[in-house]
Amino acid sequence: MEATKRTVPGNTVTRKLIDLDTPTGNIYESVAIISKRANQISAAIKQELGRKLEEFSTTTDSLEETFENREQIEISRYYERMPKPTLIATEEFLNGEVYFREPGQQGAES
Repeated sequence: MEATKRTVPGNTVTRKLIDLDTPTGNIYESVAIISKRANQISAAIKQELGRKLEEFSTTTDSLEETFENREQIEISRYYERMPKPTLIATEEFLNGEVYFREPGQQGAES
């Protein structure tokens, strides 16, 4: 996923409410938009991880096989170290990379 390849801080960053409020004019709308985008990112990451780990699934798993598969462990560690979807979505929103519109309008891009 291209969003994960960017430099997004891995920790929580303090934000000014005015920065989040500016694109929509309402902090609650901004948070709702960021939340929906974070859910999309989370679903995409989950699908991607599922496809990668699908290669390792076998019908007869034993404890020895589970502990010996280093590649599977490395893939899991990579995804654990990634920034959380909320942080990615917030960065996208603040950079103007998220498309949103108000209901009833033809489109307002931010």
